[in-house]
Amino acid sequence: MIRVAIADDQQLIRGGFRSLLESEPDLHVVGEAGSGTEAVQLVRTQHPDVILMDIRMPDGDGLWATEQITADPELAATHIVVVTTFELDEYVGRAIRAGASGFLVKDTEPVELIRAVRVVAAGDALLSPGVTRRLLERVSHDLTDRPDASRLDALTAREREVLALVGAGLTNEEIGARLFLSPLTAKTHVSRIMSKLAARDRVQLVVIAYETGLVTPGRA
Repeated sequence: MIRVAIADDQQLIRGGFRSLLESEPDLHVVGEAGSGTEAVQLVRTQHPDVILMDIRMPDGDGLWATEQITADPELAATHIVVVTTFELDEYVGRAIRAGASGFLVKDTEPVELIRAVRVVAAGDALLSPGVTRRLLERVSHDLTDRPDASRLDALTAREREVLALVGAGLTNEEIGARLFLSPLTAKTHVSRIMSKLAARDRVQLVVIAYETGLVTPGRA
């Protein structure tokens, strides 16, 4: 059972999300929040697997709440999906940098929202490879001003190859095909890289690939 929390300042939207999610046998809503502060408190008390986070909320917006949650090691098991009506690059970039596992707009099809919860709960990136690459390229001026490759010192040469391909938006299957590995072996490499770099999920690995200069715009 995947435990989900909902943070949005509009009760109607919270109710709609709850009804949609609880219609699925493997999803259970553990609570709702109407502000950023309430969202942080909800995660601290309920420890959901996934929280759907609105951006524009009173008493601490969704980006602030995301930063508070991702900064707390005790809440590392909770994955954040930012859901908003605003599809501006500024919000997308800040959400990813704040530690969100993905980004959706509120007019997303119901089946996609449900899929997103399942994908993120499994620790995978919500954003499709192409979207991830495009979004990171748009905010790359914030990521590559001072590349710090020293963060990669803990990785083997093979792990650097794998991280570069993650940063380029490839799936485990695509990475395996590129490096002549099985998808399971590729997945194992990704898991080890996440552990070594203390990354919450695959989206954060993409950010690190850009921050360290391993992937640059035009080469992803």
